Amino acid sequence: MNLNQKTVRLSRLALFSALILLLNYTPLGYIRVFALEITLIIIPVTLGAMLLGPADGAILGGVFGLTSFATCFGSSQFGVTLLAINPIGTFITCVVARVLAGGLTGLVFERLHRSEKLRPISYAVGGLLGPVFNTLFFMSCIVLFFWNTEFIQGMAATMGAANPLTFVVLFVGINAVFETVVSFLVSTALCRVLYPVVHRGTAAIAA
Repeated sequence: MNLNQKTVRLSRLALFSALILLLNYTPLGYIRVFALEITLIIIPVTLGAMLLGPADGAILGGVFGLTSFATCFGSSQFGVTLLAINPIGTFITCVVARVLAGGLTGLVFERLHRSEKLRPISYAVGGLLGPVFNTLFFMSCIVLFFWNTEFIQGMAATMGAANPLTFVVLFVGINAVFETVVSFLVSTALCRVLYPVVHRGTAAIAA
């Protein structure tokens, strides 16, 4: 990778990272529909993973994860409680889970996109996997590290959840469904438009 390529890569990473921070720390990152609050922060992670590749997708997932972990130091009561119970488990839940979500989304998309037969569906699959992986890994970590704690057991009892699967379904609720749909539609559409532009520019720089 020559100097120009490295500069372009870092510029793109900085742009997507700035977008993640903008969405996280401003109302722009949330859509409120009646009682629902849909977050858009997973969109730049998903889109970046598809456009820039799995390594950069993992980095962007880490940026998202660190903003989430930061809320555990005061702005999120749920996060504060998890941090007090198990700091390492909280870090893995907030950060490592998002790194995996971004990296694996980029990896799956990259593999599908290499195949001419699968390329047409690669955009939709990548756009769907980003939010699905995010929810799946986050909630898996919650169950793995915190299911047997008094805090989560109390929440499960309040929800009427007798087992981890029921708890996950009730916890993520309809919000996760709407977030997945919104992220899927936006990420898929934007990637179809931007992918040829980004990679045409990359090829020109490499030449």
